[in-house]
Amino acid sequence: MNTIKQGISRGDIFYADLSPVVGCEQGGVRPVLILQNDIGNRHSPTTIICAITGKPKKPLPTHAAIAGAGRLSRESFALLEQIRTIDRIRLREWVGRLEQQEMEEINQALIISVGLAPALFLFGRETP
Repeated sequence: MNTIKQGISRGDIFYADLSPVVGCEQGGVRPVLILQNDIGNRHSPTTIICAITGKPKKPLPTHAAIAGAGRLSRESFALLEQIRTIDRIRLREWVGRLEQQEMEEINQALIISVGLAPALFLFGRETP
């Protein structure tokens, strides 16, 4: 298994092996987005990520579009409801890095996902 020896930064995209999984967790070797802050990334053997998919089942306020960043072959979506801490050993090849504008969208979806702000849906209602 390839392990990442160089530094990783918030906003980087890597392929990672997320298996084994339980229930509805995203699994397999897939692209992931590094969410953890850079100080944590420098000093910790783990990092916080979210899964990336090419085809979400339905649009959610916790999804953020990524316009084919780096070596992603098509528009993809960061699934900010699929956040997890992984050991860096799970990281494989580096794919690319998000632009500041994309990270701002990631931050908004993350705020909704962890409940720091209410999600507004199509009808203008707040989530319970």
